[in-house]
Amino acid sequence: MAALREGPVYDVTVESRPLVVDGLEVAAVHARPDGLPRAGVVLHPDIAGLRPLFDDMARRLATHGLAVCVFEPFAAQPESVRASVESRLAHVKDLDDTQQMEILAAAADRLVVDDDVSRVAVLGFCLGGHYTFKAAAIDRFDAAVSFYGMVRTPEAWRGPGHRIDPLSVAAEMAPTLAFFGSNDLWTPAADIEALRAAWSGRTDCEIVVVEGADHGFVHDPDRDVHRADDAANAWERTLQWIGAS
Repeated sequence: MAALREGPVYDVTVESRPLVVDGLEVAAVHARPDGLPRAGVVLHPDIAGLRPLFDDMARRLATHGLAVCVFEPFAAQPESVRASVESRLAHVKDLDDTQQMEILAAAADRLVVDDDVSRVAVLGFCLGGHYTFKAAAIDRFDAAVSFYGMVRTPEAWRGPGHRIDPLSVAAEMAPTLAFFGSNDLWTPAADIEALRAAWSGRTDCEIVVVEGADHGFVHDPDRDVHRADDAANAWERTLQWIGAS
């Protein structure tokens, strides 16, 4: 997680503690700094879900004075579906918007109750960036940051549970910062321009397109598409957007 620098708070507690949403146990990690956090952040992971990469991301965010909750988005799917990225991709169509929003809201509630924060942002990558756009419109979050989230629901992902399309709720979103790469086939230029048009009357939403960047250029330094300088800049802007600096 080299692109996200550690902050000045070195005493951080990280624990695995599930969320329970309508009887469903959702694996989750809760990270908090020593003392009173500045704000809360709910993390929605990429397609591969909750794993050490996001445990460490939560910890690093907590060193900036933030309380963080990150969860497994495929919690309602059987272990056979969660076993591989390929299987998860094939079953995105089986996810349910209402359930994902309820899990996101439950994570936010945990931060408010357990950490006494009054402001909670939502932050996500890829699939999580797609759901971040949706979550930004449910009147539960004060700010949002989407990293290369799909602006339109991909055809292969469309199922009965996908009732929210980001473009259709753009006007209802909380202040949102959206990062895209110009070479990302998941978020073509036409989709980015459609989002820009939907936000044309707003001064509290911002789009950043990194020239030459591909999908996933920020959150995992081990990936070939990672761009260290652009990722570091994106994290600095993110920290400012969600109230950590």
